[in-house]
Amino acid sequence: MAAVLVPLLLAACSRAQPGAPDAPGSAAPAPAAAGELTAEEQAIARAVDAEEERALALLARAVNINSGTLNLDGVRQVGALFSAELEELGFRARWVDGAAFGRAGHLVAERPGAGPKILLVGHLDTVFEPDSPFQTFERIGPDRARGPGVIDMKGGNVVIVSALRALAAAGALDRLHIVVVMNGDEESAGQPLSAARAALLEAARGADAAIGFEDGDGDPRTAVIGRRGYMEWTVRVEGTPAHSSQIFRDEIGYGAVFEAARVLDGFRTRLAGEANLTFNPALALGGTQVDHDAAAARGGAFGKANVIAEHALVTGDLRALTPEQFARTRKVMEEVVAASLPGTSSAISFEEGYPPLAPTDGNRRLLALYDQISRDLGAGPVTAVDPINAGAADVSFLAGAVPMILDGVGLMGEGGHTAEETADLTTLPLQTRRAALLLHRLSRTLD
Repeated sequence: MAAVLVPLLLAACSRAQPGAPDAPGSAAPAPAAAGELTAEEQAIARAVDAEEERALALLARAVNINSGTLNLDGVRQVGALFSAELEELGFRARWVDGAAFGRAGHLVAERPGAGPKILLVGHLDTVFEPDSPFQTFERIGPDRARGPGVIDMKGGNVVIVSALRALAAAGALDRLHIVVVMNGDEESAGQPLSAARAALLEAARGADAAIGFEDGDGDPRTAVIGRRGYMEWTVRVEGTPAHSSQIFRDEIGYGAVFEAARVLDGFRTRLAGEANLTFNPALALGGTQVDHDAAAARGGAFGKANVIAEHALVTGDLRALTPEQFARTRKVMEEVVAASLPGTSSAISFEEGYPPLAPTDGNRRLLALYDQISRDLGAGPVTAVDPINAGAADVSFLAGAVPMILDGVGLMGEGGHTAEETADLTTLPLQTRRAALLLHRLSRTLD
């Protein structure tokens, strides 16, 4: 029964951009034999096709509104754009003000239904503030478009809206209880994080599944079931100041810079090479005087060659896949820091960050359902992204709160967070079909 859809899907795949076949984002999935779609599923897929031009117009409108995280008014404008789209589908939309955490806020929209509760997660902000020269949506070919946030992640928001519109057009939306959360500060989260993510966690209460529409690794042949978490750390070192000719004497010791070097090499020696674990010293300062501006991630130092350094400071990040890996790594780093060289003392502190999303059986089950839908559409298999290639994202806050989580199923492309951010527009209808049918089958399998 799916034969009617195969020519269209094969044509979409054939329009993929040239590139190495295994390079992320270089091509749409290889065509595969289509499986069995019900008549209702075929109707949903046709509704997606009928939505394509409208979806492209919505994408352009969203991208052309600057919504850098710190442009609070711009973030609200993009929220209003998507709020109107969802309200047209019968959602009750509300704006969660972000004053308590120093950001614009979040869009939360809900449409109760008789079926399972599914949480759909997007974000409204981008990394491009109003002073960036990169501001507009630009078609650069029949199947490509460049623009700020086009894939990260205004394209994913459009996939959400378009998939829901297709379900509504086919009369299948009422069998689901859908909650949409589009955060306004994913690219630079407000503080405290407990306040900034309270609305997301509240929306997740009682959800059977959560789907995030980030662009993942940019390859439509993959989706995300595991993301490493992120936190920042700071090492502060104190040494004994004295004339440089006295360094290494028992009563003087080694100075703050040697101690900072020992700490960093200890981290490397004991932790480097562990699977899914990275730690990066990003800024190091040392000398007689150290000045650090944490908010601006910059600093300066003063020190003369004939004076032993009294102060040192190193900041960096730590990424791990599970809470257990985080806890174990922190313990090792604290042990390294505690073993100070003579005449010095070191301390390490950790900042609140994004939690990890560990792969779970529930996440794998959701990926398997998504993979089967892709095969049934004739669009080929979908496999899990290696967690080492999946950065922190908002769905990670749902780990342990929602039994099944899938992410990285939004609009695909390349160049995210750069002025070359470019969407592969052939993946817009493809990703929307997959999302719409995933929601439809969840309404059947979880009912």
